[in-house]
Amino acid sequence: MTSHRQPAIFAGHGSPMYAIEPNRYTAAWTALGKSLKRPDAILVISAHWVTRGTWVTAMAKPKTIHDFGGFPQALFDIQYPAPGSPALADRVKELLSVPVVLEENEWGIDHGAWSILKYLYPNADIPVVQLSLDGSMSAREHYDLAKQLKPLRDENILILSSGNVVHNLRTIHWQDNAQPYPWAKDFNEFFAAQMDAKHHDPLIEWEKYGEAAHLSIPTPEHYWPALYTLALQHENERASIFVDGIEMSSISMLGFSVQ
Repeated sequence: MTSHRQPAIFAGHGSPMYAIEPNRYTAAWTALGKSLKRPDAILVISAHWVTRGTWVTAMAKPKTIHDFGGFPQALFDIQYPAPGSPALADRVKELLSVPVVLEENEWGIDHGAWSILKYLYPNADIPVVQLSLDGSMSAREHYDLAKQLKPLRDENILILSSGNVVHNLRTIHWQDNAQPYPWAKDFNEFFAAQMDAKHHDPLIEWEKYGEAAHLSIPTPEHYWPALYTLALQHENERASIFVDGIEMSSISMLGFSVQ
């Protein structure tokens, strides 16, 4: 890692409740934040902003988005008042080969972003920009698009992707100490092993892994952000896991950085 290059990070964000119920995952995010060189701005790719086409937040003061329901009022009361960065939004548009919509009104910082950022940077004093996930793109197209963002890492921009490698809400168990499904553990370990070996193609073509993959990824929006971080890896860099675990039987909390 060069002295000025920011790492690229993927965080498995899990339940929104982690924002008000600290645990070993939030402790890992806090420790990670303390270990990082302070960036000039943060670009977030969140599983919770899926659009037609590619969008990027371009407002000076993004609002805190509470994009969930049925949770305690304390969760809706959370604000993450980080500034935006129209300049970074313009830079992202410049780098990407696809048309980019500069979004100035409707979105902001969603819970896939602030639930992690509140532990990484609790003072909310670093500008945050979000890049959407084009729902019409394939996994390969997302990976190729993400590669175009590499120059930002050498411009002191931290790129944070937020989702879950295994994310099956239909099969979760709510009780404490729920054991992982064998298929969830299988795919999570497969992902980690391929990542460690720098074998990205099997992870891009995840459907070929079979039933464990399809059960782990019933819909791809929580998986795609992990591919963004992999795509940002330079040839001489390694991916390092900073936290791991499977919660509620079918939610992977795997988090990793490349540097």
